Amino acid sequence: MGMKSVLLGQVLVLLWVSAAWAEVLVQPDFDAKKFSGLWYVVSMVSDCKVFLGKKDHLLMSTSAITATAGGNLSVHMEFPWVDGCNQVDAEYLKVGSEGHFRVPALGYLDVRIVNTNYSSFAVVYIYKELEGALSTMVQLYSRTQEASPQALKAFQDFYPTVGLPDDMMVLLPKSDACSSEGKKAP
Repeated sequence: MGMKSVLLGQVLVLLWVSAAWAEVLVQPDFDAKKFSGLWYVVSMVSDCKVFLGKKDHLLMSTSAITATAGGNLSVHMEFPWVDGCNQVDAEYLKVGSEGHFRVPALGYLDVRIVNTNYSSFAVVYIYKELEGALSTMVQLYSRTQEASPQALKAFQDFYPTVGLPDDMMVLLPKSDACSSEGKKAP
């Protein structure tokens, strides 16, 4: 009886997670080539305990994105931190429809480009595992260090729909800790 209960519980969790993911739609007719280029991560919101512990110390980061074969994305990220600039390269692997990815190297189980106009902003949904815990994150990308009112509205309208409250959100301050090298659009 105990084993059946454990298995049933695991199946219910998987069904709940699948249902939660299914409710998050991707940008209609997502175009990876138009999405390529330099993006600033100007705001984030997450229920991740690691994020919540560090959010008041985070600074604006960048992602240089290049569309690759098969609908994947090659992403070079730069994160300013107290000890300089941390750089990470990751492959966003297409899952099913255009604009839907997973990033095993970062523990990102589900990444969706929810909303973008390509020229100024994008709202990116991430469901991830970090230090054994599952969490949800939404990031606001901007082509400039200043997000437009339209971008902020799209971001603020979306993240409550995945259960993230305002007090888990941070607008990231600008930083010059990372050099301008490598920030040219691919």
